[in-house]
Amino acid sequence: MQSIDNRVNIFLKDVSDHILSSKYRFANLRFDDDTNIYSDEINIMIKQWRVNLIEIYGLSIIQEQLDSFAVLKEWGKETVDLLVNLNLTLDDAIEEVRFYRNMIGNVIKDKAKEVNMSLDVFYEAISKFDSVVDKAIHWLSLSYTSLYSHRITMAETTAFELSIPVVKITSNIGIIPIIGVLDTQRASQLMEKALEAGSEFNLNYMIIDLSGVPIIDTMVAHQIFKVIEALQLLGIETRLSGIRIEIAQTMVNLGIRFTARTFSSLHLAIQDIL
Repeated sequence: MQSIDNRVNIFLKDVSDHILSSKYRFANLRFDDDTNIYSDEINIMIKQWRVNLIEIYGLSIIQEQLDSFAVLKEWGKETVDLLVNLNLTLDDAIEEVRFYRNMIGNVIKDKAKEVNMSLDVFYEAISKFDSVVDKAIHWLSLSYTSLYSHRITMAETTAFELSIPVVKITSNIGIIPIIGVLDTQRASQLMEKALEAGSEFNLNYMIIDLSGVPIIDTMVAHQIFKVIEALQLLGIETRLSGIRIEIAQTMVNLGIRFTARTFSSLHLAIQDIL
């Protein structure tokens, strides 16, 4: 009498061969499914991806788990690239994985009925397949998260470069125009940008223009103090421009006094230096 492991292997080989020989037909089933929401153009581009997924499922049934998982890891990365190119979401891809999970699960069940497979053998077969699908979703989610974390980091870097620009208006005068809320994080970034630009451009004067800043609190004022002091250590004099009435009133009420000279407009700050 054959061992359960041997019967499982024979059964899985039969199922795998059936899936691989039917992969193109199975891929087309999704096009006819009522839940299919993709356009014809996307369906054409995603068809080969579906074929690859079915092929991975079919081979994974008879492969060692570690081999299957290695293939799924690469598949996850390629799938994320496809999702981005087609403007599809992670939910779209997981829905595809689930669709073919159910379909191939039914194939395994029907094959088990055909050969009157015992419950033990069927359980071993379906458990192995489920572990592969779970790993597919795992690598898909991991790759998707990794890609978008990288994109967010790049976007934040770009936003930082644009949010605190340094404009050199003469050979020795630079201006940092700030627009929007100057919170403690942006104030810290102001320090980095001011020192980098002051050193790189060999400036003697730096004007920090606050015309576009709606309000300044004690935390932000403290950060600006530190920027002024750091620039002084580099031999750079600082001017603050754009001190509007409401900001001036807030500064008085909070007892804030800057060590640098302040001006109501950028024009006056430049005129003072010149």
